Amino acid sequence: MSKYKFLFIAIFALSISGQLLAQDEVSPERKQAIDSLALEKVKDLGKYISIIGNKDTPFSEANRVINRAMELFAEGAQMGVSSLNREEVKYYGAREYFERLMALNYDRVTIKWFNIQYISDLERQPDGRYVGVITIYQRFQGESDDGLKYMDTTKKDITIYVERKQTQIGGRVIGFWDVLLGDIRVTETTS
Repeated sequence: MSKYKFLFIAIFALSISGQLLAQDEVSPERKQAIDSLALEKVKDLGKYISIIGNKDTPFSEANRVINRAMELFAEGAQMGVSSLNREEVKYYGAREYFERLMALNYDRVTIKWFNIQYISDLERQPDGRYVGVITIYQRFQGESDDGLKYMDTTKKDITIYVERKQTQIGGRVIGFWDVLLGDIRVTETTS
């Protein structure tokens, strides 16, 4: 994530924090801003996955991007992996998923996300968090120099958590809403 994008997100979080600090409910205007932040984080994850999976990405850069991607996730998040060659969907912790992606046995890997959209509205949970789901489609292509080719399109549902957090700035405690990504479930894999 660039310094400017991080600065924008920090300013955004601070701008909504003052209005949300004393509230448990999110106004429709703030909800729209939170939805935008959630979609932006999902798009960032798509970019990170593309970089990590790309065989031209240097090892040190891929590891740096993995660390950035991990910042997007709630603790314990699982990521689903499917294949046209098996019915079972396998789930891995986020870091293990990224490390496996980096180590795929192809000479060229291309991963693109498209048609990113909310499929469920944010709903308040008893613990005060809000939970929603964003759906994405992922196009995966892997090729080896010996002629091996694999390609699929996977529909995935990403759980989104919106929760209250606090930070200290200049000795003052500031409350704000943050968006974290949860489990990524495979719902469909096609050729």
